[in-house]
Amino acid sequence: MTTPARILVVDDDEAVSFTLASVLEQAGYTAFRASSGTEALERLAGEWFDLVITDVRMPGMDGIALMTAARETGHAVPFVVATAHGTKEVAVDALRAGASDFLEKPLDRAEVLAVVERALGHPPAPTEASPTAGGPILGDSEAIRAVLRLADRAAQSHARVLLLGESGTGKELVARRIHERSPRAEGPLVAVNCAALPEALIESELFGYEEGAFTGAIKGRPGRVELAMGGTLFLDEIGDLSPSVQAKLLRFLELGTFERLGSGVAHTSDARVVTATSRDLEAMVEDGSFREDLFFRLEVLTIHLPPLRERGNDVRVLARAFFEQCRRQERRESLVLLDEALDALVDLPWPGNVRELRNFMERLVVFADGTRVDASEVALHRRPRESLPAVISDSIGDASTQLDATRRRMIEDALSRTRGNRSQAARILGISRRTLYRWLGE
Repeated sequence: MTTPARILVVDDDEAVSFTLASVLEQAGYTAFRASSGTEALERLAGEWFDLVITDVRMPGMDGIALMTAARETGHAVPFVVATAHGTKEVAVDALRAGASDFLEKPLDRAEVLAVVERALGHPPAPTEASPTAGGPILGDSEAIRAVLRLADRAAQSHARVLLLGESGTGKELVARRIHERSPRAEGPLVAVNCAALPEALIESELFGYEEGAFTGAIKGRPGRVELAMGGTLFLDEIGDLSPSVQAKLLRFLELGTFERLGSGVAHTSDARVVTATSRDLEAMVEDGSFREDLFFRLEVLTIHLPPLRERGNDVRVLARAFFEQCRRQERRESLVLLDEALDALVDLPWPGNVRELRNFMERLVVFADGTRVDASEVALHRRPRESLPAVISDSIGDASTQLDATRRRMIEDALSRTRGNRSQAARILGISRRTLYRWLGE
């Protein structure tokens, strides 16, 4: 059942694309090649990929244009762009356009594999094509309208903003709205998920590093703080930062200066900092796991995002938008979402909030057998996830066997429908890639 990640390499230089594809194959991935942006876009229209690595400078459609075109046509695959060494401006443009990360040429094998691993573990960067990311924040409840009013007022200031709320409530969407309505809108929005990066990497990702700073650092690289100069630095899940990185972030917030790893030279950046967390920072301050002085620096303007269960009829609005997006993506234009299905969706608690609802709507579209999605379809596809822990029989051993068999059938069905794409399968099952691997016993 092992299905390696499928990676599309796009480069007009055949030698470069062949070498990069070979490196990926040797690391256990399945690599495919395209010699132009146009060819890559055609492949994306008919195949699933977990990641695209593209050169920026190519004849005709360049890498950033390819990424933009892919987003506009509904492809949510993450992109990594390859830029020439020292072209920081190009890297900034790529991140601004929605790239998950970038690589500098000449390519280094260790860096390629590290960036690929990070990109495969990240959701796609926000884009205007998706109502879950970067598009308009949907909903008309008083709870969400209050959030938008505060965000728009915060956008006009230069103060730091702290976004609080449960996981999946749309904190990155609000951060993007603040950036796009601020005087810094022409600058880059650079997002960092602090929880997704290992502690050993987070410092170098934030502040950059110099050549020789650590084993494998064959050339220096700017960090996200530096790349966000003139724009906004969005630090998601700020509560997951280690104490040592908290201290360095505090110094940057106080003085506007930072040092690359392996350097004693102070650099400056005027990036505006917007942070977010689903954790209770005040409780963390109380137990000593989060610095009190850093907390006070971050909470200048605080916005609390409501959970989906407190947004009433917004569930209908979001569900319809997600359904339409997924229906187009899966090419199931004849599928119809009935009002009774929407009524059933409103009655559900949605502990995973908007993110869970989006994943569930994708599951409905993919698994629907007929041309209509009604309340029975909602109950059918909601039941496996909620009832898995309640599988019972006369013995614990039998229950465990039934549970494993049920999970296996669900996974096999999802992988079959997504043509082996594990990231897509995990999303429509409403679980993480890590949980998928655990259920597979890997």
